Amino acid sequence: MAEIHRTTLVPSKLELLSGWLPKQPWYVGGSGPAALEKAGGFRLDDPAGEVGIELMAVTDGAGAEAVTYHVPLTYRGAPVDGLEAALVGTSEHGVLGKRWVYDGAHDAVLCAQLLALARGAAEPQAQSLSDTPDPSVHGRWDGPVPEDEVSPSSVVSGPEGTSTVLCGGRLTLRTHRVLRAADAELPPGLVGYVSGLAPGDLSARSVYASFHLPTP
Repeated sequence: MAEIHRTTLVPSKLELLSGWLPKQPWYVGGSGPAALEKAGGFRLDDPAGEVGIELMAVTDGAGAEAVTYHVPLTYRGAPVDGLEAALVGTSEHGVLGKRWVYDGAHDAVLCAQLLALARGAAEPQAQSLSDTPDPSVHGRWDGPVPEDEVSPSSVVSGPEGTSTVLCGGRLTLRTHRVLRAADAELPPGLVGYVSGLAPGDLSARSVYASFHLPTP
């Protein structure tokens, strides 16, 4: 399991995201920098032990109303060819050195582990504690088990979120970017999803990601 280091990160995650978020097509705030606070999330372990994986929730108070966003992030020790467009930024970690921070919706390692979580084959981990499962995060899978390689073949972001085509076109991962207490708003046609406690409302849940088969 991944070890959480009690150390510095310069610039911080919130500092990186404050400039990156307003440039995304699903951002609903103003044109200036975001005013962010941590709002929760969880982690997943990379079986190879090389990539940090965090499903992060941040609340932006820059607009007329506060909005909580889901930003899946991967942390790597070197740049990755083909992920240049997904780079959120770089940061200096007090223990691990320079880290390349990517939007995880583009990263094959995060996509594979998120799919494993939905299928019950990976265990969610607490965001800020080492070796501590997070039982508040739930995965569900009602579809066939994909047999193809999980690696993304295309990633498209729009006002509704981000769609990542996986498994040779046999599966689509939809990253829900705006977190709402809205289980009733699950889109049709899904075969699996991952949900967590809704930010600011522990009696409700938010869907972080959903999986869909291709439309006939």
